[in-house]
Amino acid sequence: MSSTTEDGTLRRLWRRLGSSDEQIEAAELQESSRTAGATAIDNCNCGDVVTVAGPLRSVTLKPAESLPSVEAEIYDGSGRVVLVWMGRRHIAGIDPGRVLVATGRMNLIDGQRVMYNPRYSLRAIAAGE
Repeated sequence: MSSTTEDGTLRRLWRRLGSSDEQIEAAELQESSRTAGATAIDNCNCGDVVTVAGPLRSVTLKPAESLPSVEAEIYDGSGRVVLVWMGRRHIAGIDPGRVLVATGRMNLIDGQRVMYNPRYSLRAIAAGE
């Protein structure tokens, strides 16, 4: 191994030792998102069609007299986006903790990133989860 590679490895190890659990989790989620071919949520601009990936932090049903919706918050280590599927009361597999990849047009509603009716694919659940 070259000294440059060793120096980089030692720097990463040192940085990791000085990081909090939240920082380590965020870095791991960002790497996983990049590996899935997704854009970091914090780098997504309003109006762009983007792909994001990460675990669902929460899933809620928003009942409405005329049009119910399922809302799920995804976090990729860099930011959060709310995914909204209009006219749905339940979506099989959309559960807190589940990892998914979603593609849609990024919107900014009241300062919050939102994607309406995104296309999505669920990631396989690891053994033991």
